[in-house]
Amino acid sequence: MPIFEYRCSECSNKFEVLHKSSAANEEVICPKCSSKKNKKLLSTFSASFADGGSSFSSSDYSSDASCSSGTCGCGSGTCGLD
Repeated sequence: MPIFEYRCSECSNKFEVLHKSSAANEEVICPKCSSKKNKKLLSTFSASFADGGSSFSSSDYSSDASCSSGTCGCGSGTCGLD
């Protein structure tokens, strides 16, 4: 079940919602003020692999400011995600 982050447009409360399905259009209600005016936020993610020895974080492939060639990291488009 995916977890999504939201920010309430009424009270600016930031909160997470565990959805039953990523395809479901579930109604999201702010737990602080009960508003239905909420915006889904972009979030980072982390994944663990079955071998237990490796992990992945979205920050592992961010653009490196020390890269002088300009072709380092995902920010350059070399990872195929851009």
